[in-house]
Amino acid sequence: MEPEAPKYRMVCTLTFGDIYGQIIVWLIVIFLSLATALALWSSTRQIYALATVGLVLVLSLPFLLFAFVTTLFNHLEFLPAEAPSKPGARKSA
Repeated sequence: MEPEAPKYRMVCTLTFGDIYGQIIVWLIVIFLSLATALALWSSTRQIYALATVGLVLVLSLPFLLFAFVTTLFNHLEFLPAEAPSKPGARKSA
């Protein structure tokens, strides 16, 4: 008979305050890219404005995803689960 593997319980302690700063920074990046697009928007440079917004979004999304995922992983805890008491076993006082 093989020994029983220990059981663990996963607890996530992530709160909105942990990612609030990341969201604010990403919103600033988005608004700056939109401001750049508006500055470039003219009848001859419309493609440059759209390319700027697209480039900023494509380049910033992987960093945002990496920041969110690493923050989430840093807030995961694995705690040992309480072993259920066996029938007939006496508890020591």
